[in-house]
Amino acid sequence: MTGTPRRTALHPVHEALGARFTDFGGWDMPLKYANELDEHRAVRERVGVFDLSHMGEVRVTGPEAAAFLDHALISRLSAVKVGKAKYSMICTEDGGIIDDLITYHLAENEFLVIPNAGNAPTVAAALAERAAGFDVTVADESADTALIAVQGPDAAAVMREIVAEVTDAPEASGAGRTVDAAVEGLGYYAAFRGRVAGHDAVVARTGYTGEDGFEIFVANPGAADVWETALAAGERFDVLPCGLASRDTLRLEAGMPLYGHELSLDLTPVDAGLGVLAATSSKEEFVGRDAIVAAKEQGTRQRLIGLTGEGRRAAREGYDVYVAGTDEKLGTVTSGALSPTLGHPVAMAYVSSEAAAEGGAAAEGTGVEVDVRGRRLPFTVTALPFYSRGR
Repeated sequence: MTGTPRRTALHPVHEALGARFTDFGGWDMPLKYANELDEHRAVRERVGVFDLSHMGEVRVTGPEAAAFLDHALISRLSAVKVGKAKYSMICTEDGGIIDDLITYHLAENEFLVIPNAGNAPTVAAALAERAAGFDVTVADESADTALIAVQGPDAAAVMREIVAEVTDAPEASGAGRTVDAAVEGLGYYAAFRGRVAGHDAVVARTGYTGEDGFEIFVANPGAADVWETALAAGERFDVLPCGLASRDTLRLEAGMPLYGHELSLDLTPVDAGLGVLAATSSKEEFVGRDAIVAAKEQGTRQRLIGLTGEGRRAAREGYDVYVAGTDEKLGTVTSGALSPTLGHPVAMAYVSSEAAAEGGAAAEGTGVEVDVRGRRLPFTVTALPFYSRGR
């Protein structure tokens, strides 16, 4: 992305809260408001509210919407019931990952595709191009839509207060018609339509933090009302507005991949350890199928591993991983930070499948070394995720 970063509808609100900003995916986004560790702990222990309006929203409608998405994405979206959602990917013909995304099945012939911020224009363009020959309409609504996330153990209590009405709760979402029943009954990766802070919205139970949480899609004019209502309802839980710094450490602890770090055009879903998302058995055709089938047959050449360290020095993206006591390089760190929840450094890295296999130099439980700014520090290969809710 080049040029002046774009601003979300909530940018003035963040400025008033004293946020520090960062350029993320071409957007001027809140990095933190006061202390990112406090924001991280608020989500783990209570509740936090995020502005995620930099994410994309592409609406796909029409009688062939499901068939089109079966063609355009690697998963079988036609099998997703109304009111439910699916995590999937859009790939190139040669299997490279254009983006990972969530798709909501909102009505019989209506889907909402959510790409990542920096990839949203590319995904929207690819979907529009792939729609040729299908009776569908592909509408990029990213510029007109705000996305606000309420995440943490007390998120459901906040949502019960701010959802004023349920206007459409499909049976597949597990949600009843009353607000309490709709919120409590909403399953993970499910959604319903309702009214929030006086505005029409889509309420989904998804997230990127490893905690229970909800995401609220609303037109830009209603963003400030929803944001302020959520913060007011969360006051009794000591809610905090949260920035991208805490979102990154939360997703890292939960072992969730980030595009541009664990996922890229240079990797197939198989390379990233997510080949299961590709419906190569149930779909005879989709963009990238032949390359992904070949990758599955050949087997992955690498594996994503977790690393835990001691002390306070984190292994950051790009740092090299070595066999302990040698100059034999095993791989490269893709994401790393000091875990606020666990109190020690955690990281993810790609190494060869051979090294990650049982008995290999990077097998689970094995000690390795990471070059942290010229100093070799000990790390232990650990199963992902590092943190799991309720564990």
